[in-house]
Amino acid sequence: MRCPFCACDNTQVKDSRPTEDNTSIRRRRQCEGCGARFTTFERVQLREITVVKSNDQREPFDRAKIEQSVALACRKRGIAQERLDQLVSGIQRQIETLGDSEVPSKAIGEMVMEGLHALDSVAYIRFASVYRDFSEARDFEEFAGNVRDAGHKK
Repeated sequence: MRCPFCACDNTQVKDSRPTEDNTSIRRRRQCEGCGARFTTFERVQLREITVVKSNDQREPFDRAKIEQSVALACRKRGIAQERLDQLVSGIQRQIETLGDSEVPSKAIGEMVMEGLHALDSVAYIRFASVYRDFSEARDFEEFAGNVRDAGHKK
């Protein structure tokens, strides 16, 4: 593993343990070059997955993109990082168990929308505003109204 501070290739694992949700291994490492310590996470990858964008471009699946989108939607909402990690891990498992090596980005977006809807209505609306490309305040108003109405029916 390359050191993120000095780019030295020689690092030593000092501590290894599973994460709380048992979906990855957390490793504490120390660089033999500069002595810096850093943390890495190891996850099982069942197969290589390619994401097919709406313009037909293809790119490798990147869990970090989902993590970033979810974190941005949930920013300042007081949601525990563990719950966000569980959401992202659940989405990743769904994608990997679809059985397809190519997954449309739209399908991933819908999985994120579904997960956020169950987690936090404000984060759901935030994500939807970007994902569904709201262009006017009226779009927010209509979508938020639908979310509110659905909440009253439960």
